[in-house]
Amino acid sequence: MCGSARQLDAIEFEANENLLSIASLWEIAIKTSIGKLRLTGLFGEIVSRAMNDVSVTVVPITMLHVVEVATMRFHHRDPFDRLLAAQAKTERLTIVSADECFDAYGTKRLW
Repeated sequence: MCGSARQLDAIEFEANENLLSIASLWEIAIKTSIGKLRLTGLFGEIVSRAMNDVSVTVVPITMLHVVEVATMRFHHRDPFDRLLAAQAKTERLTIVSADECFDAYGTKRLW
């Protein structure tokens, strides 16, 4: 199983609002379409089912997020990770990720 007990507890704790960036879904869709990620079913069905199972709200990409990306230091080359860091900073969110790249941006990270 991926993740930590702390991360899973945070996702399952009813008082927490589970958010998922549209950028993450976009990245998964791209990786699926180019063969870097294989799914056991149709992307849309899997995503819908998973989002309903843990009651997830999708976070859209806003102009505020894009402006934040433009002002961020270039610690990391992955455009999706940079956008996620910008969203976390502007919305004051905690990122759930094992990727330490987010630490350089001063975002709160749980893993």
